[in-house]
Amino acid sequence: MSDVMKGIRVLEVAEHTFVPAASSVLADWGADVIKVEHAVRGDAMRGLGRTGVMDLSKGVHVLNEHSNRGKRSIGLDLSNAEGLEVLYALAERCDVFLTNKLPGTLAKLRIDVEDLRARNPKIIYVRGTSFGVRGPDRDRGGYDMTAFWCRAGSAASVSPAELPGVIPQPGPAYGDSMGGMTIAGGIAAALLKRERTGEPSVVDVSLLAAGAWAMSAGIALSLQMKRPWSTPMPGGGGSFNPLVGTYETSDGRYICLVMLQAARYWAGFCDHIDRPDLATDPRFDDTEKLGANAGEAAAILREVFASRTLEEWTARFETFEGQWAPVQNSIEVTQDPQVLANGYMARTATKEGTEFDLVASPVQFDEAPMPTRRAPEFNEHGDEILAELGLDMDRILELKASGAVA
Repeated sequence: MSDVMKGIRVLEVAEHTFVPAASSVLADWGADVIKVEHAVRGDAMRGLGRTGVMDLSKGVHVLNEHSNRGKRSIGLDLSNAEGLEVLYALAERCDVFLTNKLPGTLAKLRIDVEDLRARNPKIIYVRGTSFGVRGPDRDRGGYDMTAFWCRAGSAASVSPAELPGVIPQPGPAYGDSMGGMTIAGGIAAALLKRERTGEPSVVDVSLLAAGAWAMSAGIALSLQMKRPWSTPMPGGGGSFNPLVGTYETSDGRYICLVMLQAARYWAGFCDHIDRPDLATDPRFDDTEKLGANAGEAAAILREVFASRTLEEWTARFETFEGQWAPVQNSIEVTQDPQVLANGYMARTATKEGTEFDLVASPVQFDEAPMPTRRAPEFNEHGDEILAELGLDMDRILELKASGAVA
């Protein structure tokens, strides 16, 4: 396992996916992540398996595993003075504190920046929020569907005007996972700053900011063109380039072409589709003509692509140097030869030994695939973590009896 974060200790008071996804990345990188969960119910994510959202027939809560891989769990009641004192004691030994609690909740629980810095002046304090820590909506909660996808412009931009509604996120935790990776990068930078200057940082990342960043190129162009970015209805061939777009195959699948330098690839492309005549066709035989007659070229290509299956086109284009890709579903990507060759899927197992696969953290170190470990059971490491604080079993039992710890 990569150990670039070996020796770094992270204390997390967070639920669901956005912020926990960040510390799951840090755990994959070798950090010791202590996840503080509600003393009775645990992380609210665990409850999703009991609401019909998840299929637990195989004994694996994969959403919980995705966002909590590699961590240690302890249940604490932070409204209990003794439970809060345990948290403070843990904070004294940690490099990073990570939370997605709302500002009012942080103040109420007494786990705000000033509270933790009073016990550990060097701790890096990290907040993941929906809409940022300032402004009229600083105290509003949200999810990636609301803050990242809809409010930050992706939903409107990806939904063609011809549709009767708005396209939802492509999958669960879509914005959460990208936002979490952003937080992990911010934490790495803050650790570097502290190492070089001795000064700890307060790190803030919001789903709204991450969503706006994901749309940042489109937003910049929108401001320049003075109109919102929009996506046309699917169809092969861009306005000026037939080699940009998606084309339907004979089996109802799609192949995506993105050859921005159309003239460079046109002749070779025509050979690969068994239409070398198109390369010398007077309508398409130079850059200007190909652009001027892009609609006619695209119409021809739609007919050509409809003559073979996606599998056939994939095999045929293996020797083609232009930029293209099959449009794959979420099962097919796990079987993609490139995904497998590069170790982009990681296998692990539950505590009971049930094996399952997760997408690996996307950053690799020293040319090695990134492995992962399972998520903890609720409070699985509670006694172990308390013992590390120097508490003996009699004291641990007293804390359990008082409800301070699970």
